[in-house]
Amino acid sequence: MPATTRTFGFILIVLGLASYFLTGRVSVTALIPAFFGAIFVILALVARSEPARKHAMHAAVALGLLGFLGTLRVIPALARGEFTRPAVLAQLAMMVLMAIYVALGVKSFKAARRARLARQVS
Repeated sequence: MPATTRTFGFILIVLGLASYFLTGRVSVTALIPAFFGAIFVILALVARSEPARKHAMHAAVALGLLGFLGTLRVIPALARGEFTRPAVLAQLAMMVLMAIYVALGVKSFKAARRARLARQVS
């Protein structure tokens, strides 16, 4: 999961920087995906330490969930048909990325728990 976190972090950084520069550097809020990405990269680095891995990955998935919930506000814009606005596209991209990341994180946590339980039984 740390490698996945790092990858998603870099993707979010690119998304945030692209949003910021492609929209003419008008609003710092276009960098929000990059801020999330930077935190993901930091948490992936923290997860290199075995004792800190579990906590770092739980924090990253919690951050991913917050990112997903924060981007849900794009739904009304999509309902109005504002598909061509760069801000809407960036929020939609971040929403999809965060949903995928959280799903992968939950799947990873379930697999780790199953493996831990299997070791305890045997």
